[in-house]
Amino acid sequence: MRYAAAIVMQQALNVTIDRVGAEGDGIATAPDGSTLYIPDTLPGEAVRAEPLRRQGDGWFASCEEILRASDARVAPPCRHFGACGGCVLQHWRDADYRAWKTGLLDAALRRAGFDDPAIAPIQVTPPQSRRRMDFAARRTPQGVVVGLNRRNVPAAPARTKKSQPGAIICDLDECHVLHPTLFALVAPLRSLLSRLQSFRRDASIIGNLLDRGVDLLLRTDAALDRRDREQLIDFARTHRLLRLAWAPMRGDPEPIVVLQPPVVTLSGVAVEPPPGAFLQASREGEAAIVRAVLAGLPDKLPPRARIAELYAGSGSITFALAQRARVAAWEGDLAAATALRQAANRADLAGRVDVARRDLARQPLSATELAGFTAVVLDPPFAGAGPQMTQIVAAKPACIIYVSCNPAVLARDARMLRDAGYRLLSAVPIDQFLWSARLESVCVLAPG
Repeated sequence: MRYAAAIVMQQALNVTIDRVGAEGDGIATAPDGSTLYIPDTLPGEAVRAEPLRRQGDGWFASCEEILRASDARVAPPCRHFGACGGCVLQHWRDADYRAWKTGLLDAALRRAGFDDPAIAPIQVTPPQSRRRMDFAARRTPQGVVVGLNRRNVPAAPARTKKSQPGAIICDLDECHVLHPTLFALVAPLRSLLSRLQSFRRDASIIGNLLDRGVDLLLRTDAALDRRDREQLIDFARTHRLLRLAWAPMRGDPEPIVVLQPPVVTLSGVAVEPPPGAFLQASREGEAAIVRAVLAGLPDKLPPRARIAELYAGSGSITFALAQRARVAAWEGDLAAATALRQAANRADLAGRVDVARRDLARQPLSATELAGFTAVVLDPPFAGAGPQMTQIVAAKPACIIYVSCNPAVLARDARMLRDAGYRLLSAVPIDQFLWSARLESVCVLAPG
């Protein structure tokens, strides 16, 4: 096997793509039985691929030539496709792409032990609707580059060259995912960064599109001086930002200028999120999640019903839940929990929404603490609910609504519920990470 593997590494191979894997790569089988993971390929295509390095139980390979293209192949709308790490599936026909995304949820639920899960039609957010910009910036000898990390497609070992500064960032001059209001700031930011003394080599930019404009957080690798502060204020005024905050690469944000209240309305409640706050990727995606969560609650809630919401963030789901019952919301991030509590108080919901800060990874709520809640709603981070799942299972709530952004982790956590006797009532796939391999979903479970 070692000899065969060495041969695979040293020569290009003609293979046929069997399927698209969970990361968006085409998957094929080499003549020696090894699995090849080949980006930018589609099922049924015959390609010439060059294995580059080990990946899991197989090899990562580059597509050197498409020998026979799929009928489902389309022209990617963005010229950066293939280089930019943001999109991996722009080359796939919509109907096939959507079926594959739905299949990610189907496969996850089957791995969890739910046979033939009933999955609702996928809800897809439109292009140019993403309201959060999270870009990297780097100063290079050729100038400042701003964009996303390049796709993980290294050159073959024999052709590997020494990396140059900025080589891992795809410098963007167009984007078909990001809202145009946010992307319009990229070129001006590139110019601004070129003049900042506080930006020596690396920076990051997080922009949230709120109700009335953009809330921007800039992180740089050196301290601000007075001149830099003046330039940031001028930039915010010129581009009519709501707020511009600055922070070191590791550290808490400092508001530099606030020109208008940075407010986002969540289910009718005005929230002032902290700089760089997590928001659902799009308004359309957020609305789809809220609809699916509310539809998953019991039709008739008792008068004193209480809902436990875990990983509540700044309130993307909280205030919608509060329209149906009293909510106890837990969130680990201090700034997000504070924003949620202040918004509830301003909206006179202090008796309807109780907010507590708690790191549920280090200090999960116990089964005793969860007892008495009519429903448990959780929207955990990419890594899932971890030790909190054990306590949820032990509490045996009558309704669990799991909002997931990671099908692989959903399979693990939902398996615990299946083993505890829970049945799957509904599953809604929501594609708010357009053309990526990520998928949001809302799953509703109840004891069998």
